[in-house]
Amino acid sequence: MKTTKLIYLGVLVFLSGIVNAAAPFGNDNDVRYASNLWQTMLDAGYAGKDGLMSRPYIGQHPHGAILDTISGKIVIDGKLNDIIVKRNYNGETISIAKVASEPAKYLQAITVMLERPGYDPETGDWFWAKFRTDGSLDTNPEGIMLAGKVTDCIACHTTAPGGDMIFLRD
Repeated sequence: MKTTKLIYLGVLVFLSGIVNAAAPFGNDNDVRYASNLWQTMLDAGYAGKDGLMSRPYIGQHPHGAILDTISGKIVIDGKLNDIIVKRNYNGETISIAKVASEPAKYLQAITVMLERPGYDPETGDWFWAKFRTDGSLDTNPEGIMLAGKVTDCIACHTTAPGGDMIFLRD
């Protein structure tokens, strides 16, 4: 009986390694880079209590009922990169006016596109991350951290007009 349990446990550990290795995102390098990105965003004013904010607007799934999006440049690892930061707001009786006056009350997540030259040429070299409001990474239903080549983000953004994966400019 003990041997059967050990074999079963070994198979589970092995299969879990295959599942995580197969994911094109959420690996240790992506998670470390996302952590550095979050701190850099805080330092540059793209995140945090006093972070830059644009005019809120009506959003859509999967981001939120109300959004605010800012884009600009950020220096990370000594390189100047394009960044798009989208704050995702939800809540009961949410409105643009309520988000504008009390953004922290309705903020649910922060999603980021960071252009990293040479990172993933097939998808425009975008690094994707979804942060919780405290700066920790959100996870998908399988528990994989949403950082790196996040397939759901890429699948949606490949439909952006212009072929640049950016809806904001269209």
